[in-house]
Amino acid sequence: MKKILFPTDFSDCATNAFVHALEFAKLVNAELILLHTFEIPVYDSQFFPENYAAIYSSIELAKFEVFKDEIPKLRAIAEERNLGDIVIKHRLMDGDLIYNLRNAVEEDNVDFVIMGSSGVTDWTKFFLGSNTSAVISEIKVPVLCIPADTKFKKIKTIGFTTRYREKDKAELRKVLDIAKKTNAKVKSLYVKTSSSDVSDVTIKEWEKEFAHENIEFLVLPSDEVKETILDFILYKDIDVLTTITHKRSFFEGLFDSSFTKKIAKEVSVPVLVMHET
Repeated sequence: MKKILFPTDFSDCATNAFVHALEFAKLVNAELILLHTFEIPVYDSQFFPENYAAIYSSIELAKFEVFKDEIPKLRAIAEERNLGDIVIKHRLMDGDLIYNLRNAVEEDNVDFVIMGSSGVTDWTKFFLGSNTSAVISEIKVPVLCIPADTKFKKIKTIGFTTRYREKDKAELRKVLDIAKKTNAKVKSLYVKTSSSDVSDVTIKEWEKEFAHENIEFLVLPSDEVKETILDFILYKDIDVLTTITHKRSFFEGLFDSSFTKKIAKEVSVPVLVMHET
């Protein structure tokens, strides 16, 4: 059975993402591991010589009580969606979110991380200015990012962006495996700019290799990469957009503020970030 790590701060954004996590767990036959982290503030012990330990104990107890109170609410959501049979485990950890996430992924042999992107007003913050960005950079398993207010719907079409690199094939096969579980079609996009070094021969080889899969390859000539991706999401009815991280500068260069605000206003789809192998 696969394992999905779901970090939550019990906010509305996280609770919305929890529904996506439940449905995805059902799709890939996985258990959910709920992770809540908190950082205890640093106090100078010289000012609290007698009750120094008590301060920390009271903070830990308070966090535990919040955690204990919130878990039944999440289980109720699972029951309401007839997903009460999903195995849900729990982790309450003190310390840095990213440090704890990385440890939890390794210790529990996690296959996916699913998280909401809290406070998102545009995709620049979504990928660069939030915890989501750090998770994408530091956690080397696929991360499914759920924009705030994006309600779950059945996945019928998965978008896959590629640069036709040989190593992209491994990630495409993973996406195809997920698509088969929900009878979804995969639509692969390559934006061919005037400086493109991808040959027509390479494109034809990909089409031949994946000819028996439920996939459509789209090669769109344009130097307006951002606008082309936006049109792809909009007009191809993409339910989940999949991208492969090659390096952080991909996000910095592609999702600038004007474009991200436009996407945030017009498109709100989950993004599955794969890591190149």
